[in-house]
Amino acid sequence: MNLLNSNDFWQFACQLYSEDGMQARLLDYQNLQGKNVNLCLLLYYLDSLNLAINQTQLSKLEQSISEFDQQALKPLRTTRAYLKTNQTEITDYAAIRKALLGAELKLEKQQQIILIDVVNSMDLTACSTPNNSDKYLA
Repeated sequence: MNLLNSNDFWQFACQLYSEDGMQARLLDYQNLQGKNVNLCLLLYYLDSLNLAINQTQLSKLEQSISEFDQQALKPLRTTRAYLKTNQTEITDYAAIRKALLGAELKLEKQQQIILIDVVNSMDLTACSTPNNSDKYLA
């Protein structure tokens, strides 16, 4: 099997994220169910490639990004939310917001690289209708 490419995944993720309603759906998974958007995107990506993962592999993927999520992405999101709430008191809020969004995007891309590296170490199963996201979102 060919190894998956993180740049191809990034392009897929950006395209899917921009589709009507997808951003809101993914952010609902994140904010209401505590799911990881990049993992959701990866599972959709694997579905599009007709590749299935099992529950053990899904758990390994979740574990691989857990610390990065807790130590890098969640604190940055918390900072952005705090600043947004207090933007009237923040000098140059727009520039700070833009810089933080740029940093968050770079961290999201790094997390996708982690996921691709881990999935490339797995033996995936070819499947005509994999529905990987159902395993994660159920």
